[in-house]
Amino acid sequence: MPLPVLWEDLRSLARALLAHPAPRRPELCRQILAGAARARRQAQATGRCHPRWGDGSLGAAARRFPLAPEPFPGAPDYAACLCLALTACVAGTPAEACGPAAGAIPRRPQPSVAAHRTSDAPSSSE
Repeated sequence: MPLPVLWEDLRSLARALLAHPAPRRPELCRQILAGAARARRQAQATGRCHPRWGDGSLGAAARRFPLAPEPFPGAPDYAACLCLALTACVAGTPAEACGPAAGAIPRRPQPSVAAHRTSDAPSSSE
């Protein structure tokens, strides 16, 4: 069972990514997610932390790398790293998480305004 992802895990991952050049970040993200998964499997199997990747949490795996000082969340580069970290957590697997478009905010189709109006309007039978 995966460990819950805490805000501190996301911040640590984003800071680890921020400490590296933008072109390297997707690969580093994949590496950190894979390391956390490896540590989680070892901890479940042996009851011990992995010597390199820690206890299986995303934050422990991210802290194996240098962390950049944490800027304000609105700093563009840091915000992009936070987006990459969130996208990685939503995708769930290293292979899907940090692909070539990683860091781009995925766009979901938005329902039309008319669809909202018809569903929110009271029916004529009321």
